[in-house]
Amino acid sequence: MRKLSSTTRTALAAVLALTVTGTLVTVAVATSRDDPKSTGGSRTAAVATDKRSVTHDQNKRVPKGARWTQHYFPSADKSKTELHADVLLPEKLPEGEKLPVILMVSSYFGHAGELKDERLPHTGPSGRFADLFEGADLFRQGYAVVMVDSRGFGGSSACFDYGGPGDLADVSAAIDWSAGQSWSTGAVGMYGKSFDAWTGLLGNNAKKKALKAVVAQEPIWDLYRHSHSNGVPRPNGIIAPTTYNEIATIPPLPDDDKRYRKNAAYEQKHPECAATPILAGTVDPGDPFWTQRDAVAGAKGTDTPLLFTQGLTENNTKPLGMEEYLANHRGVERGWIGPWDHVRGNERGADGKLAMGRAGWLKETMAFFDEHLKGEKPAEPLPNFAVQDNSGVWREEKTWPNATTSPTLDLGGGSYTDIGSGSDPERDAERAARLGAPGFLIRSEPVAQDVRVTGAPSIAMTASGTGNVMVRLYDVAADGTGVAFNEQVARVDGGRLALDLKSSDWTLEKGHQLAVEIGTVNAPTWIDSPSEEKISIKGAKLVLPLADPSKDRGTQGDRAPFLDQYKKLNTTELKKSPASFSLPAVNSAG
Repeated sequence: MRKLSSTTRTALAAVLALTVTGTLVTVAVATSRDDPKSTGGSRTAAVATDKRSVTHDQNKRVPKGARWTQHYFPSADKSKTELHADVLLPEKLPEGEKLPVILMVSSYFGHAGELKDERLPHTGPSGRFADLFEGADLFRQGYAVVMVDSRGFGGSSACFDYGGPGDLADVSAAIDWSAGQSWSTGAVGMYGKSFDAWTGLLGNNAKKKALKAVVAQEPIWDLYRHSHSNGVPRPNGIIAPTTYNEIATIPPLPDDDKRYRKNAAYEQKHPECAATPILAGTVDPGDPFWTQRDAVAGAKGTDTPLLFTQGLTENNTKPLGMEEYLANHRGVERGWIGPWDHVRGNERGADGKLAMGRAGWLKETMAFFDEHLKGEKPAEPLPNFAVQDNSGVWREEKTWPNATTSPTLDLGGGSYTDIGSGSDPERDAERAARLGAPGFLIRSEPVAQDVRVTGAPSIAMTASGTGNVMVRLYDVAADGTGVAFNEQVARVDGGRLALDLKSSDWTLEKGHQLAVEIGTVNAPTWIDSPSEEKISIKGAKLVLPLADPSKDRGTQGDRAPFLDQYKKLNTTELKKSPASFSLPAVNSAG
């Protein structure tokens, strides 16, 4: 604990007495948390309870046009977990009027900050989705907002569960609670990005009738593949659970109520909470830790209408398991798909340009909620899928992916030494010269037409030796430079090996070649342990989902700014080698 100065201790002692004025609890916070730049410089603020609502005028952390209350309710399992919710209703909501609910369940709604203690001067609801509240004029549009802390975070008790049965129970309880309130119509929609998009997918899996729609931006589709690739750890598998463990221990604010502070301190008396980051390091996908968190399998037979975004060039929540989840899901599906990083649909860069390149995200989101929560037909038709490939041009699709053919391409084989790669190119070159080539390249003939790789390719091969293998696909131009647009790795222990690559939407221009590199892991996206053994590959066969882009139907949108950055970072000059296979002709009829 940080030692306080005598002056601060005196001030703190003076303000620990709560002054109850009428129906509002006012707390003057005179600790080092005070920051005149925060929340308008206010050093006193009203604190809501379940009976006392607070407006923006009384607490600057409350969105304008809203009233804030706080509530507690049990999770749906038998763990005695208590969940905390911040509720925002329109400030001038007439008595007895009922509203549909936009629900968010997350690790990021703690009153003290999203990722760390932000040294805020007083408590209040999270501003994580202020862009939605303001940009969609949410409270004037007649919606209630419920922000629930996942177990282990904010004002909810228990250990954080990292997408396990406990989190599923929490989401289920949050849906039921939101639907059952006196001000609720009983219709619930979930909204989020990243973690709280993932809990939206869990909401779909909970199969609750009250849940009418899910809007998920850049979600985790498959937690195991987010953490590991076929037995090879990813940095996410260490960074993410460790980060969440740190968020779970953020202390509450001095003016948070007693119940909130008690729940927030749960980890202090339960050292077993720290075990989750350790268990997340398990590499075996069949381990109960992962089978209990298999959201893809949990989506079978579900039908909640789903609107999502997915960056195919994501550096965080990659398109892994996405197609399997969507295939298991039977409800309405709509999405924005393209070459961007971990951003929101309405997010803009420092230059003011939309990060995805396409306008209208919040408008489309609200039309989706209006349709499924209020029963209002959209004012204008919107494409089921808006997709941007590496050309930077947007098109509309009825379904995605929409491959018309998926040929199996015989790649043959080769050998390499599993030496990995580090941050020292000279050392890597010396090891390659001493131990053997780190990979081999297989090229296609130049394509006779523009052809699109759409969906997740897969590859199977027979391997001898022990170590790791990396498969990487390149779009090779006439000048010999190649852009790596897809990759996957796996642990090699001899025998037949099959692996799925990421979902793609990448067009090879006429005259370009597809190159397939098979070799050691040479990217920082994984934490491999090179064996320094020679690995031999035989009978490699690539299944490549293809479509004809010549009859694309365009839709509005500009080039995603991240696309050019991605190409720059992933372009390399490839060694010359003869072509050994061809891609078949593709047309819209298959």
